[in-house]
Amino acid sequence: MDLNFRRLHLRTWLLLPVIVILGPLGNVLLSKGMKGVGAEMTWAPSEAVAIFVRIFTSGYIWLGIASLVTFFLIYMLMLTWADYSYVQPASALSYAVVSLLGYFWLGETVPPMRWLGIGIICAGVLIIVGTPHRTGHEMVHGAGTGTGADSDLRGTTKL
Repeated sequence: MDLNFRRLHLRTWLLLPVIVILGPLGNVLLSKGMKGVGAEMTWAPSEAVAIFVRIFTSGYIWLGIASLVTFFLIYMLMLTWADYSYVQPASALSYAVVSLLGYFWLGETVPPMRWLGIGIICAGVLIIVGTPHRTGHEMVHGAGTGTGADSDLRGTTKL
């Protein structure tokens, strides 16, 4: 592997946990902020203005927006060097973060079957992160995990 490929692989491993945390954190902050706004049953114009004022003056909502914008920017950045088919499934670890934040911070009940499903998803993520983060350009040009005439485009070595 060349130095550039290794550097990008390291960046992927460093930034993946960031997006796994920031996405769910942003959504939980929005949820907490909106629960603080309250459920309004009528949407009369005078009440709508008051609702929007409560929404846009909530610190939780602004922190949630900042977290989600940061998540989105890092996610887009990662897609410049890593395959979508790697980044999206690998970021599914966020399902575990969502449930942990919901349980500990929002006081939600997470039933055992949901934990089992999350465990299965996380096991699948472990399989995915064991594969190369990029299978396109660098594999063709010899910078992937398999190089030379005895490797195919997926980076696997032929025997």
